[in-house]
Parts: sequence; structure tokens; C-alpha cells
Amino acid sequence: MDLKLMQADPTAVERSAVDEVLGPPDGAWDGAVERTALDHRVARGGHRARDDRHLLLPALHALQGAAGWISRGGLNYVCERLSVPPAEAYGVATFYAMFSVEERPPTVVHGCDDLACRLADADHGLERLASKDVTVVPSPCLGLCERAPALLIQRAGDQGDSSVAPVTADTLEDFMRDGVWAATDAGIESAPQAADGRAARNQLRLLRRLGIADPTSIDDYRAHGGYEALRLALEHGPEWTLREVTDAKLLGRGGAAFPTGVKWKAVAEQPAHPHYFVCNADESEPGTFKDRVVMEQDPFAVVEALTIAGLTTGCEQAYIYIRGEYPLATERLTNAIEEARRHGFLGDDVMGHGAPFDVEIRRGAGAYICGEETALFNSLEGKRGEPRNKPPFPVQRGLFGKPTGINNVETLINVLEVVREGAQAYAEIGTPGSTGPRLFCLSGDVERPGVYEHEHGVTLREVIDAAGGVRGGRPLKAVLLGGAAGGFVGPDKLDVRLTFEDARAGGYTLGSGVVMLFDEGADLTDACLRIARFFRDESCGQCVPCRVGTVRQEEALHRLVQGRTLGSRADEFALLDDVAQVMRDASICGLGQTAASAVQSAIASLGVFGGDAI
Repeated sequence: MDLKLMQADPTAVERSAVDEVLGPPDGAWDGAVERTALDHRVARGGHRARDDRHLLLPALHALQGAAGWISRGGLNYVCERLSVPPAEAYGVATFYAMFSVEERPPTVVHGCDDLACRLADADHGLERLASKDVTVVPSPCLGLCERAPALLIQRAGDQGDSSVAPVTADTLEDFMRDGVWAATDAGIESAPQAADGRAARNQLRLLRRLGIADPTSIDDYRAHGGYEALRLALEHGPEWTLREVTDAKLLGRGGAAFPTGVKWKAVAEQPAHPHYFVCNADESEPGTFKDRVVMEQDPFAVVEALTIAGLTTGCEQAYIYIRGEYPLATERLTNAIEEARRHGFLGDDVMGHGAPFDVEIRRGAGAYICGEETALFNSLEGKRGEPRNKPPFPVQRGLFGKPTGINNVETLINVLEVVREGAQAYAEIGTPGSTGPRLFCLSGDVERPGVYEHEHGVTLREVIDAAGGVRGGRPLKAVLLGGAAGGFVGPDKLDVRLTFEDARAGGYTLGSGVVMLFDEGADLTDACLRIARFFRDESCGQCVPCRVGTVRQEEALHRLVQGRTLGSRADEFALLDDVAQVMRDASICGLGQTAASAVQSAIASLGVFGGDAI
């Protein structure tokens, strides 16, 4: 792309799309076609423009959605409106996989070729689709693993994006004939326990409303216990709520397992204001889809829990940063926020208690690294989603340089149970070191894939049995536990307990709750190569250990497969160990630190690539 953008003009469609996000321009200084009398004497910009920089990502989404790509003229107009240097805006636009700065057809089909879809023998019919006026793009995991194989359809204009899963011969035939994709919503079928009837449902806490409460109706949500927790939190006050969350020993469910009460307390006590709270809904770990199912089927719970978190930590503004590949979840959360605002559960006076609090949604645009909290902050601020060095930590200097609390969806909805049941009752669920219920994502070669809720302390075997065991009763070869950043375990580990303390002692990880099964016919070499490619592609490239290490790891694995090793096979395995150690020790963030975990576990425990299994 030619970066002499000041010579390019937007189309009327592009201008209208940007103005819908940013509002009409005040004058020629920020993009108006006609000059006003003030334009000859007043230059607009400065602090006001810098304060609006966080609107860059929504503006780029508007351009992409309206035209199907981000043209020079469209990008130039956004730069004028926000006083962002064109080189910086171009750097942001090219950082995200869902944006294109090259012209392409109005319909783009992203076909998932990641782990779960490969196990489903994914045949998306991409060659047939390419014959239509669409661009076909292979995609990393789309978060639809329980319904693999999956597609994401990006369409310019009013139709918007939609997910299609599972992709079947009939689905393809309908599109080839009519040119129309029917978006799919599996509903409670994605949570088999909720679909099993009253007996199974009575054991649920986090998933108990799925299939009963209408996810689009706030009245139905309230009829099934919704907003009881917020009412209790407001009546008892922030100090009581913070004490309950702390005493419940709730640990974060995003992978790091940091104590939620400690994090909230640190934000609440910061003297600098304003404080912000962020719901990290950028769920991009291959094999992970639990947050998506909750957002689609119980969106009001996410908004209520986020409201409690924000009011407890002294925040007046929160953001939900949602994965760009989740169109239905975005639609449901947008409706939930609007309904909550209309009924007085958000706004200047929440539930009549005099406390102001509001929530906005920000869509990601296809960058796994933005699940890292500081990369997420940069993305929200309209910058490239690259992690920051820590310290300072987010509780001190987070979003917009202010104290910020951040939790993922599953952590937040656990707060509703803490407040509703009380800290003591909640702490009695699970184990002393891992309290409360946990969501697990069952996918791959499993009989009944979906999101399952269990108390901490359940064994891996029990989790798999609850999902019907290995599909077709075939022998189990391996389980990917915790996601692509987790690790493989063999059938000999089925009786391990799924708790944080047991995982630390046993050298495995719970990660994001992934439990992906591989039966005896699965190709673990192919799975490891796909994981290595995933981390190579998703590294933001900011730090050398990750940028170079992920490439070197993949190269070494391919040499082992092809029998073209540098020296002996033992030399290649030693090189892989060295690369992994450097990435763990020297990478800025968790992506590089865990990029070798699954591959290393497959080599050491399962003998993949001809390694010596322990």
C-alpha cells in the first residue's frame, strides 16, 4: 500500500461508516468536505484528538464492514478524524487478521484448519467456494470446536458477519445454489448437561440458566434469578463484596489462576482515578469455547457480574473486549447492555443506589496475542496489540494509564455465585486450594463435545466419561489439556485430579479448560506441527525470543519429519530444548513463554517425532 495517504479520498460509503462511529466532523480540520469560517482561524486536534484515539479500532471495523476492505482513502479519512499519523494507523490496520488493506470481494470465507476441525476431517469445500465471488482464507481456531468443522463469513454491507458450524454438504450446496449462508446457533446443545434435563441441570451453577432463560430477554433473566447478586452487592456495599470474593478464594479461570480478591483489592485501593474494569472476552486459545457459549446463552450474567466487579473496585466505566470472530456473542451482549441500561441496571444511577457505571463493547479483529491483558489494553487504546513490560502492573497503570481490573468471562460469572451463595458456601465447593465450579471444553474425538461444568477435584477420566468417552469407543491415544499453550498427557494420566494444586505438583496445566481428545487414529505429529504454526503466526514479533524462537521451533519439527536434521536427531531435540528454554526465560509475555509447552510434552511423554517417551 502507498503510504502517501493524504492524496486519497474516501468514498461516500466509507465516509458514512466512519461518521456513524465518530459522529459528523466539526470542520475541514477533522475531515469535513466543506470548510467553515472557523477553519481559517482555528486548528482542531491536540488533546481532544488524542483522547479519541481509542476509537481507531471501531473506525477500522466500520470501514472493513462497509467496504469489505480498508482503502487508502478510508484510512486517510480515519487519520484526519482522529489526528492519527497515517503510518501508525496503517501499522494498526495490518496487525489484525480480520482487516485487509488490499481490495477483495465483499464476501470472505474463513475456514478453520486448526486442531478440532482437523480431527473432524474438516472438508469445508474451500475449492468449490473459491469458484464463487468470495475470498477463501484458512483460519486458526474459530472457537466453534464443539461443532467442528467451522466457517466464519465476513460480508460487507448490512449483512454483517456470521458463523457456520458444523459445515455440511447440505450447507455448502445451499450456498453454492443461493449464495446465502444461514448463521447457526446451537443453543444449549453446546452445553450437553443443560440439555440433559432437570436432574443434570440441578447440579449446575454457572450453566443453570442455559436453555431456560431467553438470552435476549432481561425480564426472563430476572425471572430466573438474574440481578439478585447485584442487588445484594449494592445493599451490602463494596467492602462486603470484596471480602466475600477474597474469602471465597476465587482464582482466575483464564490460565494464570491469580486470586481475584487480591487483584480487586489492589485496584480499589489505588489513589489515582478514574479506575477501569475490562472483561477479557478475547477467547482465542485453540480448543477453547466456554466463554463464547456463556456469552451467547447467558449474556446478562456477564453484564451483571461485570457491574459488580466495577462497582466493587471503584470504577465507573468498563469495557468488554470480545473476540472479533464471535458475531452472535457480540450481538447478544450488545442487546444485554442496551436492555440493562434501559432498565436502570447500568447508567448514572445503578438500581437507584446512586452509583454510576456503564459498559461498552470493543471488538477484537483476529489477534490471539490480544488475550494477553496488556496487549488488550494497547488494542483498546487504538494501538498495535503488543504486550507491555511489567511492572507497572495493570492494577497500577493499566488502560489509559489508570488502575485497571481485568478478568475473563468465566471468572466473572463465578462472582455471581460467590455473592449469591456467600463466601463460606462457595469455598466448600471443590478443594481448599481450588474452590468453586469450573468449565471444561470437551472437543476432538469425544462422543458428546461441548462445555461441561464440574467441581474442582474431578478427575480427567470423570470429565471424559461425562462427555460419553472417546467417540465410537475407540482407544484413547492422548489428551491435549489446557489448550495449545497447555500440554499433552497420555492415557496413563486419566486419574489425575483437575485442580490448580494438583496441576502444579504434576507438571500439567488446566489452562483455559481445554480437554481435547485424540483417538488411536489421530496424527499427533500433524497436531504438533499445527500448534507450532499457530504460535509462529500469532507471535506479535515484538520480542526476539518469541519472534525467532517460534520460527526455529517449527523449522526443527519439519526437519525431524522430513529426516533432514542438522546433525543427529538428538541434536535437533537438544536444539528444541534450548529454544524452548530461551522462550520461557526471555519472552515478554505468556505467548512466548508457553509456545513450546505442548510440543515439548508430546515429545517427552508420548514419543512424538521419535522422541524418547518417559
